[in-house]
Amino acid sequence: ITSGLTHWLSGMSGTSVIVLGIILGLMMCFDLGGPVNKAAYAFAAAGLNVAEPASLRIMAAVMAAGMVPPLAMALATVVRPGLFTEPERENGVAAWLLGASFISEGAIPFAAADPLRVIPSMMAGGAITGALCMAFGVTLRAPHGGIFVFFAIGNLAMFLVALVAGTVVSALAVVAAKQFIKPRQPVSV
Repeated sequence: ITSGLTHWLSGMSGTSVIVLGIILGLMMCFDLGGPVNKAAYAFAAAGLNVAEPASLRIMAAVMAAGMVPPLAMALATVVRPGLFTEPERENGVAAWLLGASFISEGAIPFAAADPLRVIPSMMAGGAITGALCMAFGVTLRAPHGGIFVFFAIGNLAMFLVALVAGTVVSALAVVAAKQFIKPRQPVSV
């Protein structure tokens, strides 16, 4: 699956960079460290071997989008703590550091507890962040590290704008989903 996704992404060279940013952002937030996320990451990391500015833009979009889910869940637990359980609020505290470090898995406890409302919300913000990074021409020369590799980010201000935009969109989306879309109760037989 991973090699197939990587081959598909590699074949998108003629596609709009913004569309590519959206796709990479969606992939990074779809399974939070699973095979789809890893395919997008492998595609970006492999591009670091190529002396091509476009590959550095892809790495920036992938890292920024991968930071969105834990940061968004951390923000959501602060904005509307009543929508989350006590353990989720505690996970939200840890998610700040995990997100800042580019550890997407920081959002897994939230997604595992409520996948139908959390994952689409994270994907929305990831798509926005990926698209904005590509549109702003943000580059990244490091394969990992999140905000702590700020020295390797080209156009750091726009990286932060894209990251904040996606984080806010995802946080608002998950808060709205939890507030207005009630999960279906299982039918007892």
